[in-house]
Amino acid sequence: MSDILAYLAAFLLYALIGWHFWRTRWNISARPGRPDVATAGWERYVIVAPLALHGYTLYESVFAGVGLNFGVGSAVSSIVWLTAMIYWLSGFFYRLEGLQTLVAPVAAVAVLLPLAFPSLRPLANTEFPAFKAHISIAMLAYSLLTIAALHALLMAVVERRLHHHPTLPSVLTNMPPLLTMENLLFRVIWVGFILLTLTLISGIVFSEEVFGQPLKFTHKTLFGIISWCVFAALLAGRQLYGWRGRIAIRWTLSGFIILLLAYLGSKFVLEVILQR
Repeated sequence: MSDILAYLAAFLLYALIGWHFWRTRWNISARPGRPDVATAGWERYVIVAPLALHGYTLYESVFAGVGLNFGVGSAVSSIVWLTAMIYWLSGFFYRLEGLQTLVAPVAAVAVLLPLAFPSLRPLANTEFPAFKAHISIAMLAYSLLTIAALHALLMAVVERRLHHHPTLPSVLTNMPPLLTMENLLFRVIWVGFILLTLTLISGIVFSEEVFGQPLKFTHKTLFGIISWCVFAALLAGRQLYGWRGRIAIRWTLSGFIILLLAYLGSKFVLEVILQR
């Protein structure tokens, strides 16, 4: 019963935070002469409570019983939790108020996913340190690239509003210039790309030590490699041809979608549709 209350409390807190920022930021248009809406001190720390509850529910769902119960619900929830955690920490160094409105509703749904899609069986080979390192690096890579995708979406919204609307929601007027946001986007992509590279290397080269069996070339491996190639092409295009704006946004979102198909797509088909 206490575990269910923790899930519900985290869901409600995330939802309230998302509603607050929507009401006070996104739902108010900037007007001449109206001062910018600054982030209050309590707004920087209010997300700590649902993050802590979310982390607790993940610990209970993943480490319950023997081995790691890392089903599709826990996997998505973990990625979103890490995304929200990294975003919150980054908010002390960058002006990212707009992302809080996007992250909080997504986290509200994600925190309930382990209940809706529980793990059918514990993961094998979880006693191997290499496997734990592989999972940890993969989760960090997916989380950073999730942040990149959200950041790209926010940039697309800002760019579209600038071209088609005379007024902006107040949160968009408080955001950094598009060029600054773009530079931050590529910093996140670089780190996520390096971690994704380590994930693929550990999964391919050390497959037998990580998974306890020789490498099998599955659609998961294929989509993972394709996603890596997309991000590699984006970073190369940035360095060689100065890719930016809509081109960078489209490549970022394409790579992220393919990455979702690589890992979460296969887990969803196996566990939810095929019940395996």
